[in-house]
Amino acid sequence: MPETNDKHIGVRIREFRIIRDFSLAELGRRADVSTSQLSRVETGEQPASPSVLAAVARALGVTLSVLHGQPYIHMLQKDQLDRLLAPISSALDAWDIPAEDDLPPRSLDDIAADTKVIAKKRAKGEFGTVAEALPGLITDTALAVQTYTVPGRDRERAHNLQAEIARTTAIVAYRLGYMDLARLALARMAVAAPHSGDPRQVAVERYERAVITHAETSRPDRGVALMRQALRDLDDDGDPATTAVRGTLLLRASALSAVQKDHTAARDWLGQATQLAEAGAAADAAENPPGSRYALAFGELNVNLGRLDVAMFQDDYETAVRVADDVRLPESYQPTRVAGFLIRRASAEAWTARHDDALASLEQARAKAPQLTRYHPDVHQTVGTLLRARQRAAEPLREFAQWSGV
Repeated sequence: MPETNDKHIGVRIREFRIIRDFSLAELGRRADVSTSQLSRVETGEQPASPSVLAAVARALGVTLSVLHGQPYIHMLQKDQLDRLLAPISSALDAWDIPAEDDLPPRSLDDIAADTKVIAKKRAKGEFGTVAEALPGLITDTALAVQTYTVPGRDRERAHNLQAEIARTTAIVAYRLGYMDLARLALARMAVAAPHSGDPRQVAVERYERAVITHAETSRPDRGVALMRQALRDLDDDGDPATTAVRGTLLLRASALSAVQKDHTAARDWLGQATQLAEAGAAADAAENPPGSRYALAFGELNVNLGRLDVAMFQDDYETAVRVADDVRLPESYQPTRVAGFLIRRASAEAWTARHDDALASLEQARAKAPQLTRYHPDVHQTVGTLLRARQRAAEPLREFAQWSGV
């Protein structure tokens, strides 16, 4: 009998095949996999080998992690995706083409206000709403850059907004599984960021490139190299925002090193992030009032979440459980991030035979972000582990497994 995860991956392949308008024969041709084998993989009758999965992912234009279960694609159907993403692609393609009409550009203040709003919606996972707003904002920022041609603060600000909109576009495209569009948006961000007057934008572009490209294509070493370059080029000027970016780069380098099984490097990067957080805490304590500066940007919470990531990548689940027990998330923490943390904790608890605790963590994650939890690949793996262990809370587990499609 095939594993539930094989069925899940097969369903995911079929969903993306239909969204791409590929027949079984067409996808098989593109992936160099026989139609009969592909059909058996889609129905879960035959497990897919790593090489077959990699070939299918390339043919579909997505990453392996997307095939294993990005949740957001389930929120949208094909006609919705076409309607939302085609205008974004068109706007990016026309990025540097002068406008044909003489309409005055929107004020930078108005563009900045809209950019801030969609950044918040992006953080909440409201990708449909964000995607609808992006074509207009891509055009607005392009027009602003074409308008403010004289070197100065306004021109830098226009490039900064352009870089931020490109970043949001890349993240949304990536989450929806459209890698070509994500890479195009990142390329646009890479052009705009150096002219923004903010070296942090250049560092953030390298961070997103490491997350979206190298970390998902079996080249975490390239991601580490990008983080090293970003840290070398981003001087620590004492600004809390710069501290936050540098700390985030260190934690990403630590996680990518753990993926490579380079445990020494992972510990070194994590140690540097810890020192940065401790220095920030000391500076924060000296503020008047205390706690009004650095703790708002980067601190102990970020480092503990980084420790959890490293422990999970190293399959050190006992350490992961201990770290998770020490994490205290603020009330204002974004629901999707809370759910992501709870799902990781549930996975560590399941691997250490804390079955009741794992189910409780999954239930908490579902309460925080049901859409994320329903389709998250780690949820499927954790529920499968619990089912095989036949843990005591059989009825609640069966109900959860049915709800999440396992």
